[in-house]
Amino acid sequence: MEDENASKVFQKLEQIKDIRGKTLQLEKIKSRLLVEFEETENEEERLKEYKGEMEMLMQEKMAHVEELRLIHADINLMESTIKQAESDRNRAFNHAKHLYEDFHMLKQQIDLQRASIGLESTPDLSQEDAKLTTSYFQGQKSEWQNEDQPEPALPQSLVAAATAAQTLQMPQEGHTPERPSFRQQAPPMKACLSCHQQIHRNAPICPLCKAKSRSRNPKKPKKKVDE
Repeated sequence: MEDENASKVFQKLEQIKDIRGKTLQLEKIKSRLLVEFEETENEEERLKEYKGEMEMLMQEKMAHVEELRLIHADINLMESTIKQAESDRNRAFNHAKHLYEDFHMLKQQIDLQRASIGLESTPDLSQEDAKLTTSYFQGQKSEWQNEDQPEPALPQSLVAAATAAQTLQMPQEGHTPERPSFRQQAPPMKACLSCHQQIHRNAPICPLCKAKSRSRNPKKPKKKVDE
């Protein structure tokens, strides 16, 4: 009988020991669970900050892309305007040159006739304008040809960026959108607490030293559950 009671006591002690061991294991699991849960919540908050910063950067990028597209359109328009002005200038120059030759030939005839009867020569065109000489019409075209030399090519990166920007938000035929006005404003900045360089105020990670950017007013940590 005593042996039976002793056996039961021994079994209870073994059960208590097993329960105690499992309870300690349970507390360890709970402690790790709470740590991982808090880390999950913290990373979720950081992830929201990262996504918000990405959205702001994308908006800023699109603003610059749109501005670049408009500048590229202005360049194309100015190139067309310059070509048209050059064409008009050359046409007017050719007409003026022909008229100058006709004027010069007729003037020579008249001056010969006036000289035969003792009259002075007619006034030269240079008296009207000092540029109206034979050398002007002979040398002007060569000067214009020098102006037509191609300009240095832009770097491929700028050409690719301008081409990509031009393809964005193309206007429909027959519709010319009003050009929006852009006000360039410096982005809000702050000093990195690790390398002390100026970075974007909302940047969660310093792009220079890769350190996490900590707020000057950090959130109070959550109270840990007693183990």
